[in-house]
Amino acid sequence: MALDDLLAEYDFPLDESRIAKFPAKNRDESKLLGVDRATNQIREYSTFKEIKSLLKPGDLLVFNQTKVSKRRVYLKTKSGRVHESVFIESRDPLACEWVCILKNRKKLKLGDVLFPETVNDISFTYLGGEGDLSILRSIRGIGEEDFERWGNVPIPPYLKRKATNEDNDRYQTIFAKDPGSVAAPTAGLHFTHELQNQLIQSGIEFVPVNLRIGYGTFQPFTEEQFQAKKLHEESFSVPQTSADAMNQARAEGRRIIAVGTTTLRVLESIFEKDSQKFMSGDGITDIFMSPGYSIQSIQGLITNFHLPRSSLLLLVSTFAERELVLRSYHYALEQNFRFYSYGDAMFIY
Repeated sequence: MALDDLLAEYDFPLDESRIAKFPAKNRDESKLLGVDRATNQIREYSTFKEIKSLLKPGDLLVFNQTKVSKRRVYLKTKSGRVHESVFIESRDPLACEWVCILKNRKKLKLGDVLFPETVNDISFTYLGGEGDLSILRSIRGIGEEDFERWGNVPIPPYLKRKATNEDNDRYQTIFAKDPGSVAAPTAGLHFTHELQNQLIQSGIEFVPVNLRIGYGTFQPFTEEQFQAKKLHEESFSVPQTSADAMNQARAEGRRIIAVGTTTLRVLESIFEKDSQKFMSGDGITDIFMSPGYSIQSIQGLITNFHLPRSSLLLLVSTFAERELVLRSYHYALEQNFRFYSYGDAMFIY
């Protein structure tokens, strides 16, 4: 089957007005759709914090503790022309050479020098483009402290606006700890410290993993990826204590619930199906999950509502049946649920 034929089965009309441009007033007051795989029933909840009624003592929630780096930088030329950029990853040990998304690069010539808009003690030389990406070389190594000083939170491009001061807080989860991502693990955005404490008091366990989300999460799913059954690469790290907690929960028959698709990518990458155990350590994943693939690492998934014809929608339809997922999405559209990063949530169990 060709990719277009497959994706046609995961298409639905989505007006731009349904995309949440800003977060809900309070994190845990976005709406929630409960999706029961055993009964094929869906149920609407007015606030995310009502997920308490769908969780039970002993459940183990695994979250991605990655932190969004301020990787969106507005660079200016000596003439004052501004080029919006997103720094994706460094290409050398000293972090002097960077792969970037760079807007209006056709106006640049090889060797042109650019400066961050807000400072003048650092500069970058344009080394040209490689496909959709550009290469910039700095006069010294660039670290997280530099991005914090002159960068901006790289909110998703489909929001079609600049980041505000509110985004500095709201586009980070309460779990955010390890910097390096260019996007947030958005399912975690619905949790507050108060809700987490309430769940812990009721017998719910939380354990961390880390996956650095790359810009590939925003790029279209390609025919090449489909044929290779591989997506973009992302690095992850899983502490031994987290692997031990997950293995103990599995041995005791307790539910393991992934908070977000990035967490699920990690869990499926570290779960050994022969031994039925989770492994700790560092690694890189390019895992691709679509119907026909068997997800064995989890019994529940908390996620937002995704793009039509996307790899993430395929992933969700791998955990639940395609018909149930699409029925849930159509219900969400009819009931004015908000879509994407700042939108509402669903809990599939």
